[in-house]
Amino acid sequence: MVVPTRHMALVTCANPAGGRGILGRMIKLTCILRRKPGMSPAQFHAYWRDVHGPLVLGTKSGSHVLRYEQHHRPLDDYPAPSAPDGGGGAAGAGDYDGVTEQWFASMDEYRAHVAEEDFATVWADLQNFLDVEHLAFVLTEAPVIVMDGPRH
Repeated sequence: MVVPTRHMALVTCANPAGGRGILGRMIKLTCILRRKPGMSPAQFHAYWRDVHGPLVLGTKSGSHVLRYEQHHRPLDDYPAPSAPDGGGGAAGAGDYDGVTEQWFASMDEYRAHVAEEDFATVWADLQNFLDVEHLAFVLTEAPVIVMDGPRH
């Protein structure tokens, strides 16, 4: 079984708080998603939200996740069905359907997440709705805040 760690680059960000508190230990897994070929945007978003999300939440693997976010591309951002590509969106490198984030208390918790026996079920489900050949992952530490609020 292939797990995300084989596809990830570890990005380290300096923490202005000196590594104290939850942000100093937190690890975030961010995945950029593209739906599998032949699946409509509406089918993709419904499956991701209504099937895959609850699957993750119902597993022991998912119990290691502190926060799970799904960021869906708006359906009205896709080309119209009368577009040359039939409304499914072009297959270019920039055509993504969403971003998911999973937060973990530490790298050890992330590793425990992928080590759980039922992680294989979650990983196998990806093929039901994702173009797994173009799945991109990155693990990051606490963010460096560049701006937080309106600039005056």
